[in-house]
Amino acid sequence: MPIYEYRCNACDHRFEALLARSDEAAPPCPRCGGAQVSKLPSAFAVTHGGASPAAGPCGNADCPCRMD
Repeated sequence: MPIYEYRCNACDHRFEALLARSDEAAPPCPRCGGAQVSKLPSAFAVTHGGASPAAGPCGNADCPCRMD
């Protein structure tokens, strides 16, 4: 299940929610109980455009274990 990030339109509180489906109704704000919340783009979904070498099995891009 993906984690979605929300911002409450009433109190500006940001929070995360674990939902089974993307079309599931947004949860109310845990701080004020407001029902009007906006889904935010997640930081992990943002990618950079630069080309960088792929990491090897150990996670290091400069390691000899990397298979080119």
